[in-house]
Formats: sequence, C-alpha cells, structure tokens
Amino acid sequence: MPTTRGGLEPAVLVNKNTGETVPCMFNPFEYTIAKSNTYEQAETKGKNIPRIRFQQGGAQTLSLRLLFDTYEQSGDVRAITGRIWQMMLVDEDRTDQRTGKSEPPHCLFIWGAFEFEAVITQMSEQLSLFLTDGTPVRSTITISLQQVADSEEEARQNPTSGGGVAPTTRRLDAGDRLDLIAWEAYGDCTKWRLIAAANQIADPLHLRPGAIIIVPPLE
Repeated sequence: MPTTRGGLEPAVLVNKNTGETVPCMFNPFEYTIAKSNTYEQAETKGKNIPRIRFQQGGAQTLSLRLLFDTYEQSGDVRAITGRIWQMMLVDEDRTDQRTGKSEPPHCLFIWGAFEFEAVITQMSEQLSLFLTDGTPVRSTITISLQQVADSEEEARQNPTSGGGVAPTTRRLDAGDRLDLIAWEAYGDCTKWRLIAAANQIADPLHLRPGAIIIVPPLE
C-alpha cells in the first residue's frame, strides 16, 4: 500500500467502475461535510411563525483540497490528477444499450475508517510550479463530491438486495498475503496482481499491517 510523503496511510479516491485508485500524495489538512433538508411552510394564521413540514432529506456533500507534487520525479503532475478528472467524464464502456446514454462513474473517498460514496460535482485544478520546459509539477485540486449512497441505510437493508459489485476495503493484518486475499475474494490466488495494481503495490512481499487496501471487483 502506498504512503504519503510523510509516511502516513493515504486517503484515496477510487473509481468504482474500474477499481482504479488514486492515493493522495499529501493527506488533506481538513475537509468539510454538509447536508441540507427541505421543508415547506404551512399556513398558520394568527401565529408569529409558520408551521413547517419536512419534505425530503438532501444528500451530504464533501469538500476538500488535495495537493500533488512531482517536482522530485520531474514528471508531469497531470499524469496523476488526470485520473481524478477521468472520474468526471462519461464512461462510454457503461453505456445503457436501451437508451444509448451513460454517465460518469461513482467514486469512493476513503481515509481510514471514513468511506464516502459519491459523484464528483465540481473540481478545479491550480497549477503552481513548473519545470524549465513548462511542465507542471505541483497541483492543488479543489473538489466537491455529492453523496449517492447512505452507508447507514444500506447497512439496515438486506445485503443481497444491492446493485452492482463495488470495490471493498480490507485492513491488512500481520502475515496477510495478496495471494491469500485473492483466494478469499475471488477463489483464485493467481488474481493477486489485480489487487496489487489497484493499490499500486510494487513489492507484495512487504505489506504494512494496519494499512487499508482496495479489493476491486472481478469483472
């Protein structure tokens, strides 16, 4: 499992359609969660304030800033941030054969025990450091995500009534091996490379106990 520049467990963004993960090079300094509900005002004559009636709950939103820096590698930082932009684009591979339409993928923001399934509604990228040839090597991403799944509500539902297969997460214990995890997840230990690729694990023999890894769906 990759770590941040400070050696910490990174927050990750996961493309649910492909299982591809984008680890954060620097964890967010902070993030903001917001939610709104919709009410209507009922007529109440002779009162100072109207009576209000609940209509519906609004989705939670998550706002945060992410920093990426490839100056030491002298590589274009957009090679990393472009994978986040991809999560805002329509996925042509998931076109509905009946309607001929598609949509951008759902994504997961995961940091430790916090998991937020959402779509990216707004994103901006500020490039602030460049090599002598103009290659950008530092980027600040400002991103807003809107919740598409209520984890508490799903936990109350029958687990067999859900939709399509989504990536899952797993905390590594001492002695865990990718081939054994692949056997548990897919019934095929040779699929360990799928898990290694999704988590950018270069050396499968040196896994860090306590780290959270993504187990992508087998399609």
